[in-house]
Amino acid sequence: MENWLYANQLIIYKAALSVVAIYLIILIYSRVFGLRTFAKMTSVDFAATIAMGSIFADVIGSTDYSILKGAVALGIIILLQTLYSLFIRKSSLFKKVATNTPYLLMKDGEILHKNLSKANVSIGDLYGKLREANVIEMKEVRAVVFEVTGDISVLHTRGDEPLAPELLEGVTE
Repeated sequence: MENWLYANQLIIYKAALSVVAIYLIILIYSRVFGLRTFAKMTSVDFAATIAMGSIFADVIGSTDYSILKGAVALGIIILLQTLYSLFIRKSSLFKKVATNTPYLLMKDGEILHKNLSKANVSIGDLYGKLREANVIEMKEVRAVVFEVTGDISVLHTRGDEPLAPELLEGVTE
């Protein structure tokens, strides 16, 4: 009987073997399918990474979850993620339907309040990101982008250098 202080030796051995096996399986999958397997480039990538972590935890923590079942589940999630990214690259219609677009929250020192509302970002969150980026004055900010991953990118400078337009390609103003 397992409790929160100790566990049966067999359960400990199974957990240790499961960790090693699933870890090796993940290494193999990431080598076969590439580094994007665990990237956080889109919300789908992020969701897939969370799902993989959940499977990893289930295999390790549950006596009802086999290593083979975990390997198959991981493989299917990674395959679906790979197909998704392939369709995004190959079909502009699929990309338009299946992906979010980043929002411009600030441009040239001006806060775009309408886009803050659309992105569900508070002014306090925006100010926090500006502080993290070491912005001293609002006029330094060339652009703040709410990325599709939920990250906020702050592009700023202390001079009057213009922002390269390609950095805002695909960003909703």
